[in-house]
Amino acid sequence: MKYAVSLLVIILSFSCANDKKTEQIDYTEQNEKEIIAYIAENNLTAQRSNSGLYYVINNPGAGEQPTANSTVTVAYKGYFLDKTVFDQSSAEGATFSLQRVIRGWTEGITYFKEGGNGILLVPSHLGYGSSNSNGIPGGSVLVFDVSLLAAN
Repeated sequence: MKYAVSLLVIILSFSCANDKKTEQIDYTEQNEKEIIAYIAENNLTAQRSNSGLYYVINNPGAGEQPTANSTVTVAYKGYFLDKTVFDQSSAEGATFSLQRVIRGWTEGITYFKEGGNGILLVPSHLGYGSSNSNGIPGGSVLVFDVSLLAAN
C-alpha cells in the first residue's frame, strides 16, 4: 500500500508537470494589437520584422553592425506599455552576448550600427513568453529604448 501511494504521487507529479507545459498561452494576436495601439498613441514610425518584432530606428549609427553572435555594449531602459520601468542600464551600458538575451534583443540589436539608437517593441513570444519571469508578467509586451555603444 505504501508503494502504491508513492507511485500515485509520482504519477500525479508528472501529470501536473505535463499540464503546466501545455498551459502556455499564445499572446501573439493580443500583443500585436497592443503594440499597434502603442505605436499610434505615441506617434512612432515603426517597422515590423517577419518575427513580429517592431522597431524604431532614430539614428542608425555609423560604426560596426553586430550579428546575432556578437558581443555588444548597450545603454537601455526597459519598460512596459504603461511606461513602468522594469530595468535600466547605466549610461555606460551593459555588455553581453546577443546569444544570451531574449530573442527580441538578439534580432533587434542587429538593426543598429555602433552609435545608433531607437526603440524595440518586443512581443512576449520574443521576450519571456507566457510565464512570469523576474517581475515581468507572462504575456507582456516589452519596450526598450536602446543605444548601441559598441559591437564586436
